[in-house]
Amino acid sequence: MDKRTKGIVTVGVLMIIVMVAVIIGVVVKRAGNISSGGGGISGTKQDMTLDEMYNELDVEQATPVKGTVTLDTPDLYDELPEIDKYPLSVEGSGDVDIEIFTSGEKAGKDNDSWLIDVASSFNSSDVKTSDGKTVSMSVRSVPSGTAADYIISGKYLPDLYTPSNTLFGEYAISNNGSLELYADRLVGNTAGILVKKDSGYTTADEVIKAVQDNKITMGYTNPQTSATGLNLLLTLLRGGDDNFTKFNANIPYVAYTTQQMRDSASNGTLDAMLSEYQAYINDNNLTSMYDFIAFGVRHDNPVYICNKSGKTAAELEGVKLVVDYCKSDEMQKIAAQKGFNANDDYTSAEEFSGAQVTQGLKTYKKTKDNGKDIIAVFVADCSGSMDGDPMNQLKNSLTNGAQYINDNNYVGLVSYSNSVTIEVPIAQFDLNQRSYFQGAVNNLIASGGTASYDAVVVAVKMITEAKAQHPDAKCMLFLLSDGYANNGYSMDEITSALRTSGIPVYTIGYGDDADTGELARLSGINEAASINADSDDIIYKIKSLFNSQL
Repeated sequence: MDKRTKGIVTVGVLMIIVMVAVIIGVVVKRAGNISSGGGGISGTKQDMTLDEMYNELDVEQATPVKGTVTLDTPDLYDELPEIDKYPLSVEGSGDVDIEIFTSGEKAGKDNDSWLIDVASSFNSSDVKTSDGKTVSMSVRSVPSGTAADYIISGKYLPDLYTPSNTLFGEYAISNNGSLELYADRLVGNTAGILVKKDSGYTTADEVIKAVQDNKITMGYTNPQTSATGLNLLLTLLRGGDDNFTKFNANIPYVAYTTQQMRDSASNGTLDAMLSEYQAYINDNNLTSMYDFIAFGVRHDNPVYICNKSGKTAAELEGVKLVVDYCKSDEMQKIAAQKGFNANDDYTSAEEFSGAQVTQGLKTYKKTKDNGKDIIAVFVADCSGSMDGDPMNQLKNSLTNGAQYINDNNYVGLVSYSNSVTIEVPIAQFDLNQRSYFQGAVNNLIASGGTASYDAVVVAVKMITEAKAQHPDAKCMLFLLSDGYANNGYSMDEITSALRTSGIPVYTIGYGDDADTGELARLSGINEAASINADSDDIIYKIKSLFNSQL
């Protein structure tokens, strides 16, 4: 072989080696794209900035198309899910069965099961009316505000309703609910602000002032669904609208449920939060980290009777037998063992009428933004796993939920499957933007893979750029997904950049198989709410979430 031939062979071999090396590099990089969490590019991506992550993505830009919007007020009856969404905790089988709607702390598990214990005992006691009919008791756990909505709409009426306090009961009466007070106390409790031990604060007014002065961070629960949250709202408004506005300006977190608020305490990031005494005293984590300061109206779990005029004599007698049994010494002793009937020396500072509650909720919706702009981007999962009912519900809930977004807010829409598409750039949510938003929602189609965290990066980038134009705006991101990711970045890889941005990610899980744990972990990065809702109640839950945040 001559020198020229040897040279050609050598060059050829080198080219083959280079090609093999390139192929191996591609394979290695591709392998790095897959992580046990369902996506990821490599461990080194965790240190990248948001801009660096965004620049690695191929983001599509859709051509906005207008859709038809409605200006009609949504119907509460149609928004509420069928009552079976809230199954009976105890089902009675007597000739006269008295069903009671109750707040969760009385019909849950362990120390939250008092009313379940009462009903079980009552149903085994062979209680009868004066004419010999057997009486039983059924218990259904429904959040206080949601229960009031059922009664106001007339979609479903129980026999009795026992919210945590009088506020939602009076609200329902004021809004033409078929309801009247039957007994002012079923079991004793108090609402409270939990504040970290050794804080030096001993009164609710001191804590409120500290929040207003931005000295401590506090979270509270949505006053549209939570009796404790509503109690705080009205307590603040007692000092004038400005008192609430100054307070709310420094609130980083509004929880959808009391349970979410409780979970927030576990990481110790909140200096103060809301709770009821019964929940506080039964949670070693709370008692070790926080002191309890009672505030507002008492939570004595009043009992209201529904549709009294339509009840038979036997039903009215059954109601009395049930309420008397609940208030009996034996049942009250069980309540005390579960943390109720404490703090009886605390008296309510002020009672509120139904009209005041109604006005308070209107004020909340109007002033909770503190006059600031809100920048929000909705991120819609359009992967193949969302096909069918989940996608239909996602589109329906966005269409319905958009009606609860104030028109001074700035809103955009992103969709994703294998890649990410900016469907609607951020703009003020006036009638024109609503139309573009609706048109994009109408055209969403499910197919392909799931690049959830790529989409989060894109949305955060959009929000960051919009905030440069509105520096005082409050920013938030809503991810609507079943929670499964198998393309692009992983959660671990975007966590640092997301935390640096400070933008909360509210997650809404769709479908019975949604990965709610993954979604909750994402929401927990910057203290946002995570809710899970199936096709039966997603519209109502979206309404409640948007009302509290937008």
